[in-house]
Formats: sequence, C-alpha cells, structure tokens
Amino acid sequence: MSLLIGLFVIVFRKRLKCEKFTSRLQVPISIGLLMITAQHKQRSEKKKIQKPYGLTQTTHHHRGRRLPPPRRLALAATATPPNLAVAMFRLRSSARLVRELREASRSYGRREWFSGGALAAAARTTSLLRPLPGLDVPQCLPDQLVGQPTRVTTLPNGVRVASEDLPGPSGCIGVFVESGSVYETAETAGMSHLLEKLAFKGTAHRSHLQIVQDVEATGGNVGASASRELMVYTYETLKAYLPQAIEVLIDCVRNPLFLQDEVERQVALAREEIQELQRNPDRFLQESLNQVGYSGALANPLVAPEENLMRISGNIIQKFYHENYTADRLVVAASGVDHQQLLDVAEPLLSDWHKGSSVERPESKYVGGDFRYRADSEMTHVALAFEVPGGWLQERDATIMTVVQTLMGGGGSFSSGGPGKGMHSRLYLRVLTKYHTVESFSAFSNVFDRSGLFGIYLTTPPEFVAKAVDIATKELIALATPGQVTDIELKRAKNSTISAVLLNLESRVIVAEDIGRQLLTYGCRKPVDHFLQCMDEITLDDITDFAQKMLSSQPTVASWGDVDKVPPYEFIRKRF
Repeated sequence: MSLLIGLFVIVFRKRLKCEKFTSRLQVPISIGLLMITAQHKQRSEKKKIQKPYGLTQTTHHHRGRRLPPPRRLALAATATPPNLAVAMFRLRSSARLVRELREASRSYGRREWFSGGALAAAARTTSLLRPLPGLDVPQCLPDQLVGQPTRVTTLPNGVRVASEDLPGPSGCIGVFVESGSVYETAETAGMSHLLEKLAFKGTAHRSHLQIVQDVEATGGNVGASASRELMVYTYETLKAYLPQAIEVLIDCVRNPLFLQDEVERQVALAREEIQELQRNPDRFLQESLNQVGYSGALANPLVAPEENLMRISGNIIQKFYHENYTADRLVVAASGVDHQQLLDVAEPLLSDWHKGSSVERPESKYVGGDFRYRADSEMTHVALAFEVPGGWLQERDATIMTVVQTLMGGGGSFSSGGPGKGMHSRLYLRVLTKYHTVESFSAFSNVFDRSGLFGIYLTTPPEFVAKAVDIATKELIALATPGQVTDIELKRAKNSTISAVLLNLESRVIVAEDIGRQLLTYGCRKPVDHFLQCMDEITLDDITDFAQKMLSSQPTVASWGDVDKVPPYEFIRKRF
C-alpha cells in the first residue's frame, strides 16, 4: 500500500510540475481521494487476493532503525512481491481512476479546480456585494421594534404579579422579596446570608432530592441570591414547563423547612466562606466599604458574622423569615411568559400569603471612614470611594453614574483589550498603559435605593501603592474639573453603556430581575427608552457637576495587604 500511494504521489507531482499547478491545496485533496479509493478497493478484495509482500506495511524497520519515508518507499520497491501481477493490476486500475476523474472534471466545467484557479474563478463569478441569483433575501427588521408591555396585577393580599412576554422557546420566573441585611438586628445578623444558602434545600411538600429531580426533569436552572435590600429566587426553563416551574419555585419560597441538621450544615459552610472571604481581597474590601462608610442599616454585614454563627438556629431563621417574607413586600416577575397563563397558575398559590404588619425601612447615613486589613501578600489592594446621594431613586444621577463608570473604565494589566473591552477608557489609557507596575486599576460602584458608592479599586506592589493612590486621586479630581473630559470620550461612553444595557436585556433572567427590582424600587416598571433618553441627554457639564457633588462627601478608604505603605486617611481626605 505504501508503494502504491508513493507512486501516486510521484505521478501527481510530475503532472503538477508539467501543468504548472501552483495551488498547494490541490495535492493533499487529490492524494486523499486516491488513498480512500485504494483503501476501499483493498478491503473489497481482501478475501479474494493475497496481500503483496511489503505493500501493506505502514512502518518499516531496517536493521532495527526507523527509516524516513523515502527509504521506506525504496525498501518496499526493491522487495520481491509474491504476486507481481496483482500489484500491476492495482496500478493500472488506479491510473484509470485518475483519468476518469480528470475527464469528469472537464465534462462538468471544473478544469480550473485542478489547474489551481478555483478561487480566482469563484471570485470572478460570485460577489458578496450582490444577492445570489434565485436567493430570497428576508426583509430587514425596522430600527425601532415595539416591545411587549409589562403587565402588572396586584392580588388582594398585596402580592404583585408582573410579566413581559418575549418571543423564544424559554422563559424565566422570579420571586423578589424586599428583605435583606438592612432589616437584620444584632440578634438576626446574617439571616439573609443563611436564607440564601438554605434555598431549595427542602419544603413542607418536597425533599431536597425531589426538588433536584423536579428541576432536572424540566431542564431548568434555579438560583438564589441575597443582597442588602433584596432577596432573589429565579427559575429558568423552557416555556412548555413553566407551569411546573412556577409551582416548584413558589413552593420553595413559601414553604421552606429549616431543619436543624441542614441549618448546622449550612452554618459550617458559612464559617468556611468567611475564612475564604478574608483571602479574597476584592470581595472583602467591597464588603468592608459598607461597614466603614455607613452608619445604620447599610452598615450591617451581608455575610454572617462568625460570632453570630454559634447561636443561629432553625427557630431564629424561621422567625426572621415570617416577619419579612410578607405579601406586601413580594413581587413575582416573569419574562417570556404570557401574563394570563402566569396568573392562572400563580394566583391560587399566592392569594392566601399572609400580609404581615407594615415595616419601615431602617435609616442609614453615609459617614466615610478608613479600614485596613494587614495580610501577607505580594500585592496591596486599595478601594477609594465616595457617596452617590439618592441612589437609584435619583434616576438622573444614577444614570450619569453608570455612564461615568464606563467613561472611567479600567481593568487589569493583563487585559487583552480590543474593541468593546474598555481599551479607550480613561483609566486604561491614562494609567494601565503608562504605569506597568499597576496590577489592576478600575472604576466600581455599589448602588442602593437611597444611596450608593462610587470609586476606584487598585492593586499594586506595596512599594508603588502610595503613588497609585495619588494617581487615583488625580483621576477623580480631573473628572470634576471642567474641560478635562472630551466630547469624544463622553460619546463613546454613552454608546458603550447603551449597548451594554440593551445586550443585557436580551437575557430572560435579567429582564425578570429588572421587572422585580423596579417594582420594589419605583412601584412600576419604567420602559428602557426612558433610561436611554436620559443617557442621550447627558452633557459634559452633567459629568462635571455629578463628580463635584460626589467628591464633596467624605472619602471611604479600605485597604488589604501591606497597609503600612498606604497613605494616611487624613492625607487622602485633604486632597479633596
């Protein structure tokens, strides 16, 4: 077989040379065809004809050494086959096959393919600038598509059921509860964190195993998350299984079992999570900013304090759950679901949910401050933040803050960059490309309903951290200085923010969460065009005014690592 293929190669090379074939693509294709044909012919004659000696070996050895391909062919050629007529018959048959292929190519008008002109011929006959003959091109979508309205129904007990029907095979349903760490007391600190970990672990009607089996039977995904002002439970699946998904999700939120064995297991996991949190400077400092920058409810820790884990029990969790998971603080939101179908399934499951007594949201006050955690690390992490007054309830300022975060941008020193990845943001161009010692340098924000934080997070070696903090200070001051931000930068930031918002709203989960959050914050779901118009109206003066108002508050500084190299808090405060 090796001799057969070798001879084919030699013959084709001669023909290629004679006919001036220049395309490197043609040789392996032709040889591949011949190899497949020869192998098929060999298999069909396996039982009829004895294999010639030396032609079926793919690897030959001469005196214990592996020979290169030319010497293997030479050795096979000098071997005396027991049946020379068989070999000659195969050569003649293969040569006839080659002739038939060439004749067929001429008859179909494809001589250019064998002569190396296939690509040139295709370029002469086909253009991407004109539609292909006989191809029906679908009509383009209009620039402005009318979206489905968000329909909201309030049940007699106060539960709000909202949905936005979207085309597609999947849908998402979520239960959103106005509860979180801001509603915790010294006795119940860490309850929201534990409720997140205990989600989908068992109900009065289903064991944990049954919940897993029911979710997997629909091919769905469930999730739960706790924040300072909101508890979220979601279930994403195909539309055909949405009735089952609604029933399972509501059962898990309404009828949870806090068995002591499961509570102890989750407390042990929470204790490990606390230890892991201290080794994760990014999450650790973001959590520390709230505890230092605020007094009151927003200063409550989101992660359960280790000293509270010792006294947490199922009864304490049940009491906190009963007081806060009430009908008037509950929203069921869905995307990709027909509203009437949602009501038909959800209303019987929600109509008798207890209302509970009205609860005022605890007050919080921004005060600023300094937090330092000494750790043995090659890098020092610093978060420098200021208050965004009003939070989400101040829609215009919140929209400006979102654009400013895109404008500032930043990232890591090993970021690949590229279009759409923030490579033209101010922090990327003015810091990361200039100071190669900096590990990361980026803008961040933590926004709540009535307040928020905006600042810069940086990571550098300890010997450069003082300089990095000085750079962050200058960048924030430049943002508040008229004339420092250009029209091109602002336009790019607005376009990037609008693109990110619209792309995020392609997700069923994000749409459902957006509906739930807006109903709990604003009491209604405002259309996306409202926020896009706010972004479009932002001017350079708006950026300057927002930054000046933000920097007028006291700074909050949180650091991790070699904190002795971080400048003193009073020194940083006086810079602003």
